[in-house]
Amino acid sequence: MSATSRLSRTQTDKLRTGSDCLHFANRLLKSNRVAHGQGFINEQEESLTLMGKATGLAWEKLPSCFERPLRAAEKSVFLHLLEQRVFDRTPTAYLVGEAWLGGLRFHVDQRVIIPRSYFVELIPEVIPQWLPKVSDIKHVADICTGSGCLAVLLAKHFPNAKVDATDLSAEALEVAAINVKEHKLQSRIKLHRTDTMTALLKGPKFDLIISNPPYEPEGIYQRLPAEFKQEPKQSLVSGKDGLDVIRKLLVQAKKLLNPAGVLVIEVGGLRRAMEKAWPKMPMTWLTTNDGLDCVVLIRAADLTAPPKALPRARRR
Repeated sequence: MSATSRLSRTQTDKLRTGSDCLHFANRLLKSNRVAHGQGFINEQEESLTLMGKATGLAWEKLPSCFERPLRAAEKSVFLHLLEQRVFDRTPTAYLVGEAWLGGLRFHVDQRVIIPRSYFVELIPEVIPQWLPKVSDIKHVADICTGSGCLAVLLAKHFPNAKVDATDLSAEALEVAAINVKEHKLQSRIKLHRTDTMTALLKGPKFDLIISNPPYEPEGIYQRLPAEFKQEPKQSLVSGKDGLDVIRKLLVQAKKLLNPAGVLVIEVGGLRRAMEKAWPKMPMTWLTTNDGLDCVVLIRAADLTAPPKALPRARRR
């Protein structure tokens, strides 16, 4: 271990095999209460991913290092990554430079939020039930695209569709461009730097608009684990009540959807807030595997009810 190591030699000298290092990492991650949820569900998934980065082994080949002694360089890299994960709270996806969604690999770094979305389970089967047949879908949009992962999933599932993907962050769009190119979809996905859908208002209308926008209220963000605060804040927070971006989406989608089109938004814990803000707007909450059902579908025809006015501050 180097002189700058934050793990002691007493802790690490006895580690020999891949299994030794993985068991040590699992205990360290758990005892330090690292937060999961950024593409991983537990410490085992995270430690295995770090091991893959350290050894250069694909996930399915990792068992080959479990019983053999790690080479000095492999062990050194693994422990260095582990230190950054535990002591700096750097998310694993940033440490390895990639994330997987829907069976596809995406480049990620600290310019973008780490891909994780209920859309990965809703795009293939649930959302198409609300649309004409897949082959007839010609124009779709991914708003607040971040890494571009959902735009790629849309393009792959709707093979005859052009995809417009927007983001306000120029840095995020740089990452999205990498992923669009890696998946060879430059001819079908167009990236736009704009506030929600502003740059699209004069263009053709859409059969489907999806968005996993910033939706955390400022107060909730302040209580998030340190790992989440390493992601771009503007990708997470949307004003005091979390609805700022969603308000814009609803107004703009009314102008941009085809008559038979639908708007689908992932809203986190804002279901009650949305139903209170738009009490007369029909909303369908799509069922997700974890039962949280925090993705709302709104038909173009139902984007008519004006939002309830925000209460005015009382004068003292």
